[in-house]
Amino acid sequence: EIKHGRVAMAAFVGYCVQSNGIHFPWNIQGWQGTPVVSFADIAAAGGPADQWDALSTPAKLQILGVIGFLEMWSETSVVLKADGQEHYVRGGKPGYFPKLSRSDEMAFPHPVPLNLWDPFGFTSKMTPERKEKALLAEVNNGRLAMIGIFGMISASKGLQVPGLDTVGIKPYAGEVMAPFAAGDASLPFVSGMLEKIGTYGY
Repeated sequence: EIKHGRVAMAAFVGYCVQSNGIHFPWNIQGWQGTPVVSFADIAAAGGPADQWDALSTPAKLQILGVIGFLEMWSETSVVLKADGQEHYVRGGKPGYFPKLSRSDEMAFPHPVPLNLWDPFGFTSKMTPERKEKALLAEVNNGRLAMIGIFGMISASKGLQVPGLDTVGIKPYAGEVMAPFAAGDASLPFVSGMLEKIGTYGY
């Protein structure tokens, strides 16, 4: 729940930022002969789900690859033990994310200056009581964020969501739960997946 709450908080903030057209001022691609595509072009595609569909296939694969790596890193017992921790299902600390910035045998070939969790060390001087209170607040905020992100996704699909029906969430005509769209049909199995969308009776 802690991990899902953190992801949901990031997703909620990201959805709000993308829905308001906020984007980086440079190009997302356009070197070594690739077509020039700016972040503004992606932002102009519509709401956040349309913006995801507008990304090139390599960009989607890079994002999913980083997410997969972070998930693998957080679940690897060898890395956790190097930090003096155990996996959370074996009595370890729930929500603990192993360090990325390290100098031991698990260090990356390329230096990583910051950690994903608490990169500036704000929580290092907290008392255990303060950390426990902060974790409870984080869990509660994560629960609200899970409700919030699914509320906004539901509103984008035309469902009635009290409080969100009048804020102008852009509608999305695609399949929210499908990570790939027609532009990604060159990938294995994607064409077959796209053929099944809308055929399951829900």
